Amino acid sequence: MKRNKFLVSLLAAISAPVASFAHLTTIFKEREKGFKISAGEGRIHGHIQLKGVNVNVLDVKISGRDTNGDLAIFEQTSLSQGRGTPLHIHDNQDEVFYVIEGDYYFKVGDDTYNLSRGDSIFLPRKIPHAWTQVSEKGRMTVILQPAGKLEEFFVTMSALDHEPSQEEITKIFATNDMRVVGPPLKLK
Repeated sequence: MKRNKFLVSLLAAISAPVASFAHLTTIFKEREKGFKISAGEGRIHGHIQLKGVNVNVLDVKISGRDTNGDLAIFEQTSLSQGRGTPLHIHDNQDEVFYVIEGDYYFKVGDDTYNLSRGDSIFLPRKIPHAWTQVSEKGRMTVILQPAGKLEEFFVTMSALDHEPSQEEITKIFATNDMRVVGPPLKLK
């Protein structure tokens, strides 16, 4: 009787890693396949409508979950003229913005830039940066490398049932590995 229990336990112990490996193989096979995200759609979350910082809509195009945290790509539809982000720092991510339409004003370290359709800007990690929407409407592609927690930040901000205070916004930034270090940019 004890021998049977031992054999059953041994088989269970041996099969658990095999089952886990089979699951990992499935995940890796899924990553070997490409996928399409249609215009005007967001992967995983649908449209993410922000609150607090601005009321823009974010669509996840490539999630950090798709790349094992290596990369995230978002499309932002900007609906908040004169609003943007507070001056903040990503300690672990580089960020690239590509303007699809509209006009924006960026601050990166001590430098300021005006961006319009077709312009790109690189925001290196550990450098304070902020942006403000100049035009009535706009759209940008936002790329983060590595992905970090920006996707979770967007989901958290959209799930709020109220307009957050500055203190609450600062806390949500910190929870998602960003530091607020100054106020939002004002339009010139």
